[in-house]
Amino acid sequence: MGKLNEKRVDQIVNTILADYEDSRTINKTDLCNQPDKEAIIDIIEKLLKILYPGYFDDKVYRFYSLKNNLSAAIEDIIYHLHKQIKTVLRYNSDMYNLSDEELENMAENITYDFMEKIPQIRAYLETDVQAAFDGDPAAVSKDEVILSYPGVYAISVYRIAHELFTLGVPMIPRIMTEHAHSITGIDIHPGATIGRYFFIDHGTGIVIGETTVIGEHVKMYQGVTLGGLSTSGGQKLKGVKRHPTIGDNVTLYSGSSILGGETVIEENVVVGGNTFVTKSIASDTRVSMKEQELQFKNRKL
Repeated sequence: MGKLNEKRVDQIVNTILADYEDSRTINKTDLCNQPDKEAIIDIIEKLLKILYPGYFDDKVYRFYSLKNNLSAAIEDIIYHLHKQIKTVLRYNSDMYNLSDEELENMAENITYDFMEKIPQIRAYLETDVQAAFDGDPAAVSKDEVILSYPGVYAISVYRIAHELFTLGVPMIPRIMTEHAHSITGIDIHPGATIGRYFFIDHGTGIVIGETTVIGEHVKMYQGVTLGGLSTSGGQKLKGVKRHPTIGDNVTLYSGSSILGGETVIEENVVVGGNTFVTKSIASDTRVSMKEQELQFKNRKL
């Protein structure tokens, strides 16, 4: 490569720097008042270590050593989570003018409230792991389910994010679930409400919208969408029930789409693959596509 033209380089540098001088959103440079995405991902990994002690830790400890290690991890999570929550609270419009001390106190209380929910989160996850093991004949053990199933990872991160979401924490819950989405291909909005014994099999391409309500003992396969009928209303639809309600003991097979806030799938329903449902379905119903006709032609003719 030849010698760089210093004059041309200087012109390019100055042109790009000048592009930062207006008030566009993408020009924001106040990094101290924005959440640290890498720190939040690190919090997820540390939370997994206390949700599943012995599975996601770095070493195998004797029980007394494990307890000491977990104690240190819990304190570390509290410190870093509090810091990130305090940073994002100003994104709530009604908190924008709060003093630094008020934000500090609010972030501290939210952090404590969240950490006190850890046993409840673990109780739900125990049922999710059981559902995955019971529902998949290919599962060798619950250890395999916890360590390797993308659905369990996505659900675990969702359970964490959902509790933060219900506590009114902005941004962080979505960063968490989108991180899980990037790893697993499973997109669960932290605002969705999901009951116990939730099983996602395979999982890639699943979308679960913000106002979705899912009951207990629900099984879902890859490519399922629980979405809205239309998003053309944009921000005007904020707070509106846009996504379906799924009852207990429902199975949704691959490629099915259940759309609309008024759509209710009642209990004990089986929705077949590649179906498109926009109306409510009564209990004990099996929904399927009429078999499509296959055509065969000789390629040599």
